[in-house]
Amino acid sequence: MRRRDVCILVLTPCASATYVCFSNVFLQLPGVAPQDFESGDPVKIKVNKLSSPKNLPFDFYSLYPFCKPKGGVVSFHENLGEVLRGDRIENSVFEGKFRKDSHCTAACRSPGLSEADVKLWKQRVKDQYRVNMILDNLPVGQVRVKKVKVKDAETGKKTERVVRFYERGFPVGHVVDVDGDDGDDGGVVVYNHFVFKVLYHADETTQRVVGFEVVPYSVDSSMDGACDPKTGLRADALEGNRLQRITKGEAMNFTYDIVYVPSEITWSTRWESYLTMPTSKDVHWFSIVNSLMVLLFLTGMVAMIMLRTLRRDISAYNDLETAEEAAEETGWKLVHGDVFRPPKFASWLAVCVGTGTQVLSMVVGSMVLSVMGVLSPANRGSLGTAGIFLFVFSGVFNGYASARAYRSFKMTQWKRTTTRAALAFPMLVSTVFLLLNFLVWGQRSSGAVPFWSLFALMFLWFGVSVPLTFVGSFVGYRKEAPEDPVRTNKIPRQVPETAWWNGWLTTVVMGGVLPFGAVFMELFFILSSLWQQQVYYLFGILTISYTIMAVTCAELAIVLVVRVDVLTC
Repeated sequence: MRRRDVCILVLTPCASATYVCFSNVFLQLPGVAPQDFESGDPVKIKVNKLSSPKNLPFDFYSLYPFCKPKGGVVSFHENLGEVLRGDRIENSVFEGKFRKDSHCTAACRSPGLSEADVKLWKQRVKDQYRVNMILDNLPVGQVRVKKVKVKDAETGKKTERVVRFYERGFPVGHVVDVDGDDGDDGGVVVYNHFVFKVLYHADETTQRVVGFEVVPYSVDSSMDGACDPKTGLRADALEGNRLQRITKGEAMNFTYDIVYVPSEITWSTRWESYLTMPTSKDVHWFSIVNSLMVLLFLTGMVAMIMLRTLRRDISAYNDLETAEEAAEETGWKLVHGDVFRPPKFASWLAVCVGTGTQVLSMVVGSMVLSVMGVLSPANRGSLGTAGIFLFVFSGVFNGYASARAYRSFKMTQWKRTTTRAALAFPMLVSTVFLLLNFLVWGQRSSGAVPFWSLFALMFLWFGVSVPLTFVGSFVGYRKEAPEDPVRTNKIPRQVPETAWWNGWLTTVVMGGVLPFGAVFMELFFILSSLWQQQVYYLFGILTISYTIMAVTCAELAIVLVVRVDVLTC
């Protein structure tokens, strides 16, 4: 077999199932290693935060304080990315035995709700809060189906296909339409019976969990025999006004079923249901085509400006007849002696260059690791943790780039510039972050970062990032400054006034609208995944979109600078 055929056989499966291949390669990463079960082994469900697309996240027991385990609440270890995301993983009363179905297990019972409790429950339901749970590192999800149009590779025709995907978590309750109800009393229903479906894959040697689904129900707690441990939930318990409504002074029973369902899904592909997005990939490719159109428009604009300007200058040079006329500066020659003049705020420009290099290194490193599959969604918080560490260790690139930029201006106060490069951007972000964190603390949200996590972030900043920035700056400043291709005039050339439509406001608007237009569709999918309880994993498409945006920004900078110079000349 030829070498090319071997490469095709190896790469083709990876091209069709990237996550499967890389999950096998990085099988032993933390949080990704499989766990084998035996029949009868204890199965314990962990609880996570209450999340909402409209409000801050909260701890599970802030709404279910009566459902605490008998031995007390135990918090599990979380990485830095999980803490910043607001995850709070704790033990719960929901447990069972592997491959042993159980029905109508009593979880807990709430006391008579006070007026404050009723108000809190109604607010959580109306804010669309969802309960997040975890079993064997899999988040609980509700099965959803949606029809999408898929293009056939052979015929080219588009056909409708039903896509099955998971919506993470399940709602606390919902608002029902009741005749004569104003939406405040009696119209809010609570889910108090949960049917957990544990999908498992069994072969000759192993039994592993490959799915964790839930179907929530609302059952009136005052209804006798609605939930029987032998027969399960009665069908008539879900009819009409037999739902569990929130009423002052009324107690609520919480029960659950655990049902084990055999599945053909293998352990290495169990995350595909979570990663399946309810939108067709054709839409993402359409966003890339849209970005390419913006890029081609800018490329044509750059080419037109450059050709027009150069043709005009070359024609003017060809028409010169005497040496005196040739010595006269026209066109681009009018500004060539001022292009490399140090700017007014040279130090801050160097700081911006260094900070941009550091952020770029973090973004590129995160996307490369994500495309390779190292930052698996099975390892919760890995993307945030990797981004923080990449930013911290990229401080050496920050110092080097800022020092080289500052050195090219023939300046000598490199220590002041390095200090600004190490502190300016993190200090701005930290100030905003701490102000928001204090507000979140005031709301007692789980999204508030604890003190020890703040201390760890400060240590990474001052203990790692700042020293690396000075190391990079020392290396960059020791190198010789780059030579300018032309001599800078001693007397600056007077810049004529420009029209209002050529001022800084127009430049700012143009500099922001076009790059946003190149990536807004993919940005929409990212934000939709965050707010609609989905997992965004199309990092390959994201890398293409980011590359197009970077080229767009570069060409836009050329257009804006050339436009100003041409009108100035």
